[in-house]
Order: sequence, then structure tokens, then C-alpha cells
Amino acid sequence: MTLPFRVHRTLCTYIRLPPISLLSLAACASITRETQSAKMPGKGLLERLENGGSVLIAEGYLWEFERRGYIQQGAHVPEVVLEHPELVKIMHEEFVHAGSDVCEAFTYYGNREKLRFIGREDDLEKLNRMALKMAREVADRTGTLMAGGICNTGVYQPDQPETHEQVRAMYKEQVEWAVEEGADYMIAETIDSLGEAKIALETIQKYGKGMSAVVTLGCYVPEETTDEVPIVEACRILEELGAAVVGLNCGRGPKTMLPLLRQVREACKGPIAALPVTYRTRGDCKSFMSLKDPDSGKYVYPINVATCLCGRDEIREFAEEAKAIGVNYIGLCCGNAPNYFRELAEVYGRTPEACRYRPNMTFNYIFGDTEKTDKYDVKKLRQYMVTGKE
Repeated sequence: MTLPFRVHRTLCTYIRLPPISLLSLAACASITRETQSAKMPGKGLLERLENGGSVLIAEGYLWEFERRGYIQQGAHVPEVVLEHPELVKIMHEEFVHAGSDVCEAFTYYGNREKLRFIGREDDLEKLNRMALKMAREVADRTGTLMAGGICNTGVYQPDQPETHEQVRAMYKEQVEWAVEEGADYMIAETIDSLGEAKIALETIQKYGKGMSAVVTLGCYVPEETTDEVPIVEACRILEELGAAVVGLNCGRGPKTMLPLLRQVREACKGPIAALPVTYRTRGDCKSFMSLKDPDSGKYVYPINVATCLCGRDEIREFAEEAKAIGVNYIGLCCGNAPNYFRELAEVYGRTPEACRYRPNMTFNYIFGDTEKTDKYDVKKLRQYMVTGKE
């Protein structure tokens, strides 16, 4: 029995095999699962980071699915996992194609409080397990790592101990599901307070069955957590408490994250993480929530942030600077797209399949190589497009 063309083509792209039967594919998948299950939890992450190695991770699924019309801006709950799981799997594949070393289960804002808020608390476990299974499936097929994920809850209040226990319980169930579904390591991300980050780390350490923890803080306009600890100090504390990787994600774009990353690199001994948003944050607008439209002067967050997107060259420049600083766990957050991620991957020495399709304007009949395009006599058209009529 042969596979449908689209599925067959996708699978052959990733495992680089000639046309195969469904039976042979099943056998390969079985071998892959056995190999994965033989690994110690978290070991793959640490091995890849040894001796100056790097791990590339594509995030930003929430914003990309909202852009595509499958997540509602506001609640930001990943209902697409339940309603269009095939699209989530495809997005994993797209980012692996662009160079990601990790498939992170799309459970961001898939916690009990978020689902309760939209009246879908009964779907909590189903959503988490589906997201984890899909990430595991793609990771097994592509030889990448699979990460479980927990995030900022919106519940934690430093001076209200009852909220600490509520957060702990929310994290516990998600970590336990990630363990049961075979996650290689655990991510705690976009956490804005050191107190909540410590609870996340403690929960992973207690219930994660030995999984390594990557803990990244969201940094916005002030360079401190919302419980008023300097960001760099918070990263140092989390590393001392046992996080395998610490750093920053979301909140800031490349230009305003880089200065903090230099400080984090100086303060921390182990691997550090950087996952900026892909927007042109700057000195007077350090977070993408504070960005203003250059024409109207109005705030653009959340629905008009596309007016402030970075160019691909800016993403490449960020990756070059991050690599020079010593950032070895790197990715992109909100605003990420495969063509951005390919730039980052190439800087970090990867040659993913997507490199085959990087731009080559020498073949463009309007803007390409003069010798190849002169016969089309497009000078006037090019003039109209770029400078206008003389």
C-alpha cells in the first residue's frame, strides 16, 4: 500500500528516503520511537549544548496562528490544537524545515485558568495531551527534540500565598502530562516574576522525572521582573537553583534584548537563551507592547504590530550578535515565521531544507542579472516600479 502523494512527499523530505511502503514506514517509526524512549529525559538537550554546542527553537506559534485566523486575539488560548490539529502538526514540520532543533508542544496558555476563562476547562487534559503527542510524533520523525511547555499564568501575586499554590497545581498537572507523553525536556517561558519562575522550576524538578528545565523570563520596559528583581539577577538566581538554561523570551525585539543578553552572559556560567519577538523595538519603545505606528503615533499592539516588523537582514544581524555574545539556546518568539527562522539557522551553521529556497534574485527577470534580463527590455518597468517616471 502506498501513501497519498502529499503525505508521502512530506515524509520523504524529512527522512530522506526513496519511495517506501506503509509497512516499511511503520517499521522505521517503531525503531525511531524505541531509540527516543531509550534516552534519559533531558539528556538530548544537554548533549547538544555541550562544548559550545547550540540548540535552535522556533516559538511564536500563538501569534502565527492568530495571523492565519485560528486563534482569537485576547484570550489567546490554543484552541487550534483541538479544532485543527493537522495544522499544528504542519507548523511543527514547517519550522523543522526551516532549521528548528525542537518541537515544543503548543500548550502556551493551555493551562487550567485560561481554559476555565473561555468555558473549556473540561478540555484541559485533552488539549495538553494532543499537543504533546503531535510534537512527539514530528520530533521522532525528524530527529529533533520534543519539549513540554508551561508559561506565565496571570494568577500569581507575590503577596497572596494562595495564588502560589494555585499556580503550583496548574504547573504540576502540565508537567506530569509532559512526562507521560515523553517530553525530552521542559520549558517555562514568558514568566514575568521571579517568584512564579521559581515555582515553575521547583515543579519541574519535583515532578519532571529528571527532565532538564529551560526557564526564560519576559522582559518589558523596566529591566526587572514584576516583583522588582533585576532581570540579570533573576537569571543568575534561577541558574543557581538548577535551571539548565536561563534567559529571555518575548517582550523585547532584537535591538532592545541584545544589551540585556550581554549582561546575562556575564552573570551566568551555563547556557543562556534568547528568543526575541520579531519587531523593531528601540530605545523609546523597548517592548513590542509599547511600539507606536511611525505615521499615526498610535500604539500598534496587539492587532497592528505588523507595521513594525523586522526585516530578514535584521534577524540575521541579531543572530550574528547573539552568537558572538555566546547565546547557545536561541530562537524567535511572537512574529516568527519560517523565512525569519532560516536566517537564524544559517548563522548558527545549519543548512536546513529551506535553504534550497532562499532568495536568488539573479533569476528575476526585472531585478536580476543584467546579462540574463536585458533581452526582456525591462528597464522602463523597473524605473516605474522604483523611481518613477523621469
